[in-house]
Formats: sequence, C-alpha cells, structure tokens
Amino acid sequence: MRPHIVVVDDDEKITSLLRRSLAFEGYEVTTASNGLEGLKVLLTADPNLLILDVMMPQVDGWEVCRRVREGGSTVPILMLTAKDDIQDRVKGLDTGADDYLVKPFALEELLARVRALLRRKPDKIEDAANRLAYEDLLLDLDSREALRGGRRIELTAKEFDLLHLFMQNPRRVLTRDSIMDKIWGYDFSGESNVLEVYIAMLRQKTEEGGSKRLIQTVRGTGYVLRGGEGG
Repeated sequence: MRPHIVVVDDDEKITSLLRRSLAFEGYEVTTASNGLEGLKVLLTADPNLLILDVMMPQVDGWEVCRRVREGGSTVPILMLTAKDDIQDRVKGLDTGADDYLVKPFALEELLARVRALLRRKPDKIEDAANRLAYEDLLLDLDSREALRGGRRIELTAKEFDLLHLFMQNPRRVLTRDSIMDKIWGYDFSGESNVLEVYIAMLRQKTEEGGSKRLIQTVRGTGYVLRGGEGG
C-alpha cells in the first residue's frame, strides 16, 4: 500500500507542485487549501504524513497541528513556514510538529525529509518493561507519559522519543550525530539547531519547579542523562 500524504497549504502553486512531485515519487496525495479544509480531510483520512503550512486563512497551521495532537494522533507533521525565526520554529515544535522547512525550499530537501519522517515507526518502542525510571524521572511507554517527582510532564511526540532515547541509555554519552540519526533518521546539516531546541525544551519541562538538571551537555561531543547540576 502506498504511503498517504496530506498537504495543507493555501498557495495553489505549492500544493500543485507537491501533488505532482509526491505522486511521481509513488505516494498517494490529498491536498487542502486552508486549515479548516485540512481538518475536515483529517476527520476521514488516516495519513502517514501531514505537510502543513503555517500561515493560512481561517485556521493557521499551528492551530491545525495543536488540534491533531490533542486528538491523539501521532502522525508525523512537517511544517512549512515563510519565517526563518527561532520563535516560530519553537512554537511549531512545541505544538507537536516533528520537523519544519523554511520557504522557499529545495524540492530535493523536502523529499528527503518526507522519506526520513516516513521511516519513523510509531510503535518502535519495544521495551520488555512498560516503564523506564531514572532517579525521580519516570517514563510510561504504554500511555506515553512522563512524570518527574510525581508531576506529569506534557511532551510532544518527538520530545517523548528523545527523552526515551536518553532513558534507554542512562549515564551514556550520546553524540549529536547518533541522536539525530536515531530520532530524525537523517542528518540536519549546516546551521540547523533543531536538536538544541529540543534539548532546551526538554530541560525546561523536566526542570520545572526547581528540579535538578538531568540532561547534561558534554562539550564538543553531545549529551548524557545523569545526575548533577552542570550544563
């Protein structure tokens, strides 16, 4: 069965380009011209990937993303934005997006990101135990919930996957490249700081209320889950 991709964008040239290009690559493609129409499509469709423009009339991309995640869907979401601004990236990631691409974009790069997101397996967590724990941090793999000191931590799908990777490898230094490969499936090259953004968000959420830092930076190498107060 061909992977099904839903494209939601109010720019007819972009939707037409993506429809033709994705179909040529062998995907089944459904398009919507605005956020409201996109939500209606998603009521009946169960796509393998959602490509979502940010700035749209009626309902913008952030709101569509938020509603999709609130509905319990873990479909990978690639957001398209005309703004190369860190706050817009963080907002998109925080509402549940898995990746973002700034317009104008190279078609080859978009197709590479599509392939990477489709390689993700929603059920890839296959631990024998249903829970992982490190100090006062608990990860429930069935409900995909995280708790610290009994306090529930709201995580996006990608944040959960990243924290799960750390908790599978406590006190083991993970290089930046290995994290990118395991979580995103390909290398964000150049000036991309998507991993740093996610680490910052995870720290903010897990350290709320004065809890000590557990995700430590290993300068020049990567990150490690271990106790202590360092960076």
